[in-house]
Amino acid sequence: MVKRKPVRTRGKLKLSTYFQEFEKGNSVAVVVEPAVQSSFPKTLQGRTGVVEEKKGKAYFVKIKDQNKEKTFLIEAIHLKLIK
Repeated sequence: MVKRKPVRTRGKLKLSTYFQEFEKGNSVAVVVEPAVQSSFPKTLQGRTGVVEEKKGKAYFVKIKDQNKEKTFLIEAIHLKLIK
């Protein structure tokens, strides 16, 4: 789990990751950005899922948790596209 950012990058946000957009069906990984408060469980760090839809500035991401599929609402800054 990510605890701290390096000293020189602390508090800084990459605007390209903040405003990135995904399409339905894209594979994404959850990478927690410590400079922005998140509203999803910390156990999702590093998990992969599929984008279902966009709602406002966040995305519904379907992630398989053990045997169940769960849907989380996650902001784009916490997501990384998997090619």
